Amino acid sequence: MPEASGSGSPATDFSVALLGEFARLGVRDVVLSPGARSQALALVCAELERLDLIRLHVRIDERGAGFLALGLAVESGRPALVVCTSGTAVANLHPAVLEAHHSGVPMILLTADRPDELRGIRSNQTTVQPGLFGPATRLCVDVPAPAGQPGEAAAAAALACQATDAATGRDSADPGPVQLNLAFREPLSAPVDLTEHSLPAVDSPAPVRPRPEPAPAVRVAAGPRTVVIAGTGATAAAEAFARSGGWPLLAEVSSGARFGPNLVGAYRELLQADEFGGRVERAVVFGHPTLSREIPALLQRDDVDTIVVAATGAEWFNPGRRVRVFARSVIADETAVVAAGTREAREWLGRWVMTSRQLLDGSPDLATPPVGERGMTRAELAALRAPVTRPILVDAVWRASWPHDRLVLGASRLIREADRLVGGKKIPVHSNRGLAGIDGTVATAVGIALASQFGPEPRPAGVTRLLLGDLALLHDAGSLLLTPGEPRPRLQVIVGNDGGGTIFDGLEVAASARTESVARVLFTPQRMDFELLAAAYGWEYGIAGTRSELEQALTMPPAGPSLLEVPLAR
Repeated sequence: MPEASGSGSPATDFSVALLGEFARLGVRDVVLSPGARSQALALVCAELERLDLIRLHVRIDERGAGFLALGLAVESGRPALVVCTSGTAVANLHPAVLEAHHSGVPMILLTADRPDELRGIRSNQTTVQPGLFGPATRLCVDVPAPAGQPGEAAAAAALACQATDAATGRDSADPGPVQLNLAFREPLSAPVDLTEHSLPAVDSPAPVRPRPEPAPAVRVAAGPRTVVIAGTGATAAAEAFARSGGWPLLAEVSSGARFGPNLVGAYRELLQADEFGGRVERAVVFGHPTLSREIPALLQRDDVDTIVVAATGAEWFNPGRRVRVFARSVIADETAVVAAGTREAREWLGRWVMTSRQLLDGSPDLATPPVGERGMTRAELAALRAPVTRPILVDAVWRASWPHDRLVLGASRLIREADRLVGGKKIPVHSNRGLAGIDGTVATAVGIALASQFGPEPRPAGVTRLLLGDLALLHDAGSLLLTPGEPRPRLQVIVGNDGGGTIFDGLEVAASARTESVARVLFTPQRMDFELLAAAYGWEYGIAGTRSELEQALTMPPAGPSLLEVPLAR
């Protein structure tokens, strides 16, 4: 893309070349937190937005901006750019960078900085930014301040290509965050008008560059009693593999594989039983399992052979460092496909699947009498009017979600309840399980919602639902602030409000420490008025205290952003 010659600001000319090349490469979403040192980048972004070449999202908080970019990339499959100014602004991106690093999500950070002559002399808003994120970045380039010399536009375009390749893992099969630390001298900006420039068409295909040949798939033969385990990021590939080999599928709720005839939803209970978990001889693991202790315990047994499958990433899931086989992809070979039809294999699979279904169907946590043809009995009516429990909440949200929706699960007690109880359904589920923190959960969901609404294949209908606990919401309450004039997400935030961090009630510390100490330093009690919080940020608010109210609120959510509070007992 040609540079804006004669602008009078090398910072602006460089920004035009850099951001124009990112647009040409197919980057569509830019998340920007305003600041003086990054003003050239910001003004060029505004011009590219005016020409419909990017979707610009402005946020005042860099921590939320980073997680918004994460959500946009998770849903769209494309890296999002994050633009920020110098100093602590850069440090606030670190939580999102770590999550993207451990989840393998592409992200490109454009961090503005002071030039060399202003570093190391205590200049205002100046710190050591290059390498701030340590090993969490796939590429970190400290770019000298442009001086208006010939060739700088070409160098900026080449830098955009390098950053995009590194973020998407084109050569390394290891996607993740990239930092371009961009030094700028005054004048920090000049007026920008790109109307007459040759610009890329909206959603034009990125230039085709050959990718390295993928590694051949590991062939898995018939033999030991096998289970297939699906953690976060496993995708439907895990379900297809389990079905091809006739093996039980132990799929976490956030795996993207919790469906199909081989599904074992109640895997935790069965892994604890000698006649099920005790008989496992081989496990094939997709994705990143994080929601139970039973799975790591199984994989650390000496009598269990484990194959870990990950399409991307440099770091492998390896509990106890006992895994011996790692693969980018696997297929069930002919012997396994043939063996799947034998009586022994059908019996192995059938016992897991049928017992799991019986456990889930018979769960007293979800017992609700069905409505008869002649209307409701007193018991049925009482069940609908009873207070909502965690199992009822996760079940209702799961049942209300469909393939045209998106479901985001926060790192709260509720995701474990869902993993323990819900059945199979092929719906898009997302969760930040790279580090399983509560940081940026709202911002991530906003990004997922927006990307699903305005991506290459936008959904004409559907809603993104975020299910999380009260502390996770309060931790990221600032991300409820939406910028006027920007598209509003079709997002329903469902907060299970039990007054604090009840997830600690299930840990050993709750039984060993003094009750008042646990309440003081772990439970973190809160008394937030969520109706006032929603009103402050301009979100619609609702409250559901009974099952009937909950199901009605989930079935008919508002068209725009809304917050639904569900009171829960501790």
